[in-house]
Amino acid sequence: MSETGLTQAVRKMRDAGVAEQAIDVFSHYYRELEEGATGLIPEETIEPLTSIDSIDDVEISESDAREALRRTAIIKLNGGLGTSMGLDQAKSLLPVREGKTFLDLIVDQVRAARQRYGATLPLILMNSFRTRQDSLAALEAHPDIRVEGLPLDFLQNREPKLRADDLTPVTWEADPDLEWCPPGHGDIYTALVASGVLDALLDKGYRYAMTSNSDNLGAAPSARIAGWFAASGAPYAPEMCRRTPADVKGGHLAVRKSDGRIILRDTAQTPADQMHYFTDQFRHPFFHTNNLWFDLEVLRDTLAERRGILGLPLIKNSKTVDPSDPASPAVIQLETAMGAAVEAFEGATAVEVPRSRFLPVKTTNDLLLLRSDVYEVDEDGLLVQTVEEACTVSLDPAHYKTIRDFEKRFPVGAPSLRGARSLSVTGDWTFGASVVATGEACVSAQGAPGRIDDGARI
Repeated sequence: MSETGLTQAVRKMRDAGVAEQAIDVFSHYYRELEEGATGLIPEETIEPLTSIDSIDDVEISESDAREALRRTAIIKLNGGLGTSMGLDQAKSLLPVREGKTFLDLIVDQVRAARQRYGATLPLILMNSFRTRQDSLAALEAHPDIRVEGLPLDFLQNREPKLRADDLTPVTWEADPDLEWCPPGHGDIYTALVASGVLDALLDKGYRYAMTSNSDNLGAAPSARIAGWFAASGAPYAPEMCRRTPADVKGGHLAVRKSDGRIILRDTAQTPADQMHYFTDQFRHPFFHTNNLWFDLEVLRDTLAERRGILGLPLIKNSKTVDPSDPASPAVIQLETAMGAAVEAFEGATAVEVPRSRFLPVKTTNDLLLLRSDVYEVDEDGLLVQTVEEACTVSLDPAHYKTIRDFEKRFPVGAPSLRGARSLSVTGDWTFGASVVATGEACVSAQGAPGRIDDGARI
């Protein structure tokens, strides 16, 4: 039955024009799923990784840093639509500060680094079919960002969702697009090869790639980290931050007992009865930022040796074909994590970076904070925190979860949060101009719906 499922899936992918390299990788993971692979990494099979280099402690000369950055390309994962926030276009096109979007600010950061370090520093997006058109159209406003001989983007691959009962490709006539899913951001390595972008970068003399999510404006080009990575001689290195109680969901690195390799473990790879180990910030003190560096030559050679398959750990993601309809058929999505490649390269390492390099926007709570006076944007497009400790924000998801609802309730912008330790809003409230939050600011559901008056202090 499952062999029929694989045959059907491969035919569906070929009919849709999916690259043969991606079909080979999908087939590899399909067979792993057949054999009962769960992707789980029990605590007893690993040792916590408790000590890594800090970028603040390493010595890198200015000339070495410049030279390393000159040989670096910036790749941004830009396939997300931000559907959890009610968006139907690339999240990177959402305005963040003074009318500038994530993508605008990324361009500013790259442009500033080019000028400061004399580097060409290509900016290349990994788009999905749903984000490509709008994102490339937005980049037309920045014609200077293009590097001659290199594309502005390449496409993430796609694969069929599989019925959980018989592992055949699911059919969903109500919305055929929902029959497909991305293979996780671990697909970046396959997509780089299949698109020809890897060879194009190497042909133009680039040696390193720095990759991060497009919604993380902290992950700006860094000559210092580029210099450290080049000097380390490592083929691969993720940026790590020290965990706090707010980081319990972030993946962490560990050492696999069976072979001593550094590996990545995400929540989906942790047995349910062992989540207390996963969330222990003292047992696993660093979390993975999804900012990572890799050697393009080593990637090319490794993929050639392994016939295009890095062999990243499978992530078996169980969902329904229509995520908004729990009654729709149960499906399995075969995924891998980009950061899991740490175990695929002999000599891979990691580096601790400041928390300022991790500023993702996953919810409207994060967006309100970034739009507030807790941050300023400097001349290099970098978000600079204006207070020692950023306020924590909790907005009632019943009224603020989607961008549309959020914008409606903050029509004149974010309140001042510089003097607040936290802001909690329960109920339906519309905020006026020049509202100031201080201390443990709390707006209760009592009296809602309502309006917070202009100039109010909460």
